Amino acid sequence: MVWKILKIPKGKSKIDKKLLSAIHNIAGFTPSNLELYRLATVHSSIAKESTTAGFKESNERLEYLGDAILGAAVADYLFKKFPFKSEGFLTEIRSRIVNREALNFLARKIGVANIVQYDQKNAHLQQVILGNTLEAIVGAIYLDKGYLRTKKFVIDKLIIPNYDLEDLVNSNSNFKSKIIEWAQREGKEVRFEILNVKKGKNHKEFTAQVLVDSEAKGTGYGNSKKKAEQDAAYKTCEMLNLLGES
Repeated sequence: MVWKILKIPKGKSKIDKKLLSAIHNIAGFTPSNLELYRLATVHSSIAKESTTAGFKESNERLEYLGDAILGAAVADYLFKKFPFKSEGFLTEIRSRIVNREALNFLARKIGVANIVQYDQKNAHLQQVILGNTLEAIVGAIYLDKGYLRTKKFVIDKLIIPNYDLEDLVNSNSNFKSKIIEWAQREGKEVRFEILNVKKGKNHKEFTAQVLVDSEAKGTGYGNSKKKAEQDAAYKTCEMLNLLGES
């Protein structure tokens, strides 16, 4: 592999240099409009109200855009990768790539946690917003570089290095079902409990926990009960070494 040395323009602040370097490492190119990527990292928990626009400047609009562009790029890739598969198959595989748990894991793996800006008084917030931030970064790339460059980023930096499509096709992505099936085989009692629900201005944050024979296992977070339970189930699968099972 040939490593390119990133030339950072003179006159940039330390914060700008850090962000520029981070985006280069994540995306493989130098941003043209750094401000887009800065906005993509700002969670609504610390957003300040714009004096001109009259609303809080956070990454929510870029997240909305990036969600659509990411879905389109993945759909495009899968459509060409599997020319003889049905619409239902393509939809299922796409959902396994872009679901919230997968995006949170992927965002953490590629370094999004190093640049996301959020209210650090909420210790669990980072665990549920990384995927949203990744979507916002996709939105920023789209506005900065266009769709073709964004699709290349999605395929070359997100899908190919991080997903084995054969395993993905054959895997069971319903971690809650996997835990329940394991518990039935082992003769154990499993329960899913919602520990907490935090109400924000625009969303709720659920905290779920898996209990096996009344012993606490994985704790998960999400903006719905279902997503929090799936996240808790995924972490429990990790703890019990169940992720490799078909």
